[in-house]
Order: sequence, then structure tokens, then C-alpha cells
Amino acid sequence: MTLEPQVSRSSRDEARFVRNKLIEFNAKYVPADIQTRYEEINFTLKNGEGQVIGGLLSVLCWNWVEVDILWVDEGHRGKGYGSQLLGEIEQMASDKGCNFIQLNTFSFQAPEFYEKHGYEVVGVIDEAPRGFKHYYYKKNIY
Repeated sequence: MTLEPQVSRSSRDEARFVRNKLIEFNAKYVPADIQTRYEEINFTLKNGEGQVIGGLLSVLCWNWVEVDILWVDEGHRGKGYGSQLLGEIEQMASDKGCNFIQLNTFSFQAPEFYEKHGYEVVGVIDEAPRGFKHYYYKKNIY
């Protein structure tokens, strides 16, 4: 008698196993010269006292950079620091030969900011979270 498969929460080792199996599968299709390109690229912005007042967390994956988080402390917004962080990752992406940057934001965060910097909407999910929109952006890097 064969037992039916059961779904359960994963341990860290099990999650790593699943991730590695997908990476193994993807390697059959992704060009060899970019298969192993995966790198976290993170920047922090500090004030004169060394306190973190902003930052950008991203991942270089194959031939693009995916920005996960861009944050600037509310007391320091509107001074160009977000643009400075975005410029840093765009330069890094260009230097590393990436084709594009992708990121996402909510309607209550900064869609206009990204559009001002040349990012184009490639997708929108309504009611995520309820009452708002979740925007997905892309900017080509040449």
C-alpha cells in the first residue's frame, strides 16, 4: 500500500532542497554564461552620525537586477536620496552587463517616483492590499 503525498511546512533544509531542484531545472534552459549569476547587491545611506537613514536591497539574477526594497526615512525624503540610491543600482546593473531592472511598489508608496525615473508599468494587481494597487515596473538598461 502506497501512502498519498502530504503537504507540510518546510524546514530550512527542505526549502533549500526545493530551491536547488528548481535551479537545477532552470540550468537546462538558461544560457551557460549567466547560469551562476546570482548576487545580493545592497546599499545603505547614512547620516553624518553614521545612522542608517535609507537603503536599497536587491538581487542580481542572471541578466537583470531585481530591487526588493528601497526605503528612505520619512524625515529625509524629498532631498534626492531615493534617486541617489536608485542611480547607484542602475549604474551597478549597467556595469555588470544587465539588460533591465525590475521592481514593485504599492499605490500608497512610490509609483510616481519610479515613473519619474523611467520605469514602466508591466503589471498591476488590484486590491493588493485591499483598497490599493500593487505595481510591477521594468526599466531597460543599455
